[in-house]
Amino acid sequence: MGRLANMNRPAAVEITYECMRFLITHNPTNATLNKFTEELKKFSVHTLVRVCEATYDKAPVEKEGIQVLDWPFDDGAPPPTHIVDDWLKLLNTKFREEPGCCIAVHCVAGLGRKRRGAFNSKQLLYLEKYRPKMRLRFKDPNGHSCCVQ
Repeated sequence: MGRLANMNRPAAVEITYECMRFLITHNPTNATLNKFTEELKKFSVHTLVRVCEATYDKAPVEKEGIQVLDWPFDDGAPPPTHIVDDWLKLLNTKFREEPGCCIAVHCVAGLGRKRRGAFNSKQLLYLEKYRPKMRLRFKDPNGHSCCVQ
């Protein structure tokens, strides 16, 4: 059973945009935590954001020098304003202090999508009402501009 369970886990996906790097990954269990931590280290992750309720002990991850931030919100729902604000502050700080660093993010069900490429009604409503705020804008040491809306 353990071998089959691991086969259903999607591979981590690295997303790079200008001077920002993100690793979108699955939710580990205590049994898979060592392998998960090795994967984070392979991508030079120093910050991990959990957007779901804790399902594993974060102490072994933090022992490896990776900061774990717990910012849970309802599965399938857009994040509350305070989490968006905290996220943008994190990006602003991390990518200014460590251009090119990698921030990992995970939840339980693939950020609200039960199947790849599907949106639920809460996400569609959020997208319909979304207006960019241009709250995160800065230049890296090479003069390249970065902007997250």
